[in-house]
Amino acid sequence: MNGFKWLVSISAVILLIAWRPVMAEQKNGFDVSNALVPVDRILRGGPPRDGIPSINDPAFTHPDEASLWRADDLMLTFDAGETRFAYPVGILNWHEIVNHDLTGTPLLITFCPLCGTGIAFDPRVDGRQLTFGVSGLLYNSDLLMYDHQTESLWSQIEGRAISGPLVGTELRPVAIRHELWGRWLERVGSDGQVLSTDTGYRRNYRMSPYGDYDHSERLYFQVTHTSQKYHPKTWVLGWTYNGESKAWPFPELADHSAVLSDRVGGKAVRIHYDPEVPSAELRDESGNLLPATRAFWFAWYTFHPDTLIFEAK
Repeated sequence: MNGFKWLVSISAVILLIAWRPVMAEQKNGFDVSNALVPVDRILRGGPPRDGIPSINDPAFTHPDEASLWRADDLMLTFDAGETRFAYPVGILNWHEIVNHDLTGTPLLITFCPLCGTGIAFDPRVDGRQLTFGVSGLLYNSDLLMYDHQTESLWSQIEGRAISGPLVGTELRPVAIRHELWGRWLERVGSDGQVLSTDTGYRRNYRMSPYGDYDHSERLYFQVTHTSQKYHPKTWVLGWTYNGESKAWPFPELADHSAVLSDRVGGKAVRIHYDPEVPSAELRDESGNLLPATRAFWFAWYTFHPDTLIFEAK
C-alpha cells in the first residue's frame, strides 16, 4: 500500500510539473504559448480584461448637440463618403477602442494613451468581421487588443496578432486624421457626426486619467529599444513602406515651412504639417491620405529601432 501511495504521489508531481509551463503561458486569461514576442515583455497594465471597456455599440450625435467639446479638443476623424465622423480623444482616453459598423463596412478605431497613438483598421480577416476589446495587457507600453471571436492578442502599433489562433495575421490600416474640434467643424459643416458621450459608462470625459503624462519624460512601462535623440514624448509622424520605416519629428517639421516632399521605400510622399494641433498628414503624389502613425517618439522608436529620421537642413 505504501508503495502504491508513493507511485500516486510521484505521478501527481509529474503532472504538476507538466502542467506548470501551460499555466505560466497565460496572461490575464489569454493563451500566450505561441507568442511572437517574449512573454516576459507582455505586461499587465493594471486593469483586468475589459477593465477599460471598449465601445461596441457606438452612438453618434450632431455636433450642435455636443456641447462638451471645446475648439482645441483633439479628435480622431474619418470621412465615410458624405458623412464625417469624429471620435473625441477625451472619450478614447477612457475606452481606447470603438467597434464602429458603418452600414456594413466595419471600422476599428483604437487609441493608446501611453503611446499617443490613434490608429484605425479594417477589422475583417479572411472575410470574417472581428470585434475587439482591451486585454489589460501591454507590449512595449502599447495597447494589446484582443478579438472577441478567437481571443488572439493584437499589437496596436504593429497591427498584427502576436499570439492566439490568428497569430501573425495583420489588419489593414485605414487612414484617419487628427483634427481639433473647431477646425473639424469648419471643414465638415452640417455633414458631421460625433461620438456621443452616452457610452453607457459614467466617466469625466473632460479629464484625462493620465495627468501630465504627455509632457513627462517618465514611461510607466519598460520598452525594448530606447533613444535619447528626442524627448520621449516628442510627437512624430511615422510610416513604413516596402520594408523601410521613417519618422518625421514635429520639431524638425516646424523648421520646414513648406509642404515637404520625401521618399519612403522608393515611394514619393508629401508631408503636410499643422503646428496648431500639432499633427501631420502623409499623402501620396495623387493627394491620397496614407495611414501614417502619429506617436510619441519613444513609441515609434521602440517598434522601429532602424527607422530613418527626417532632419531639417
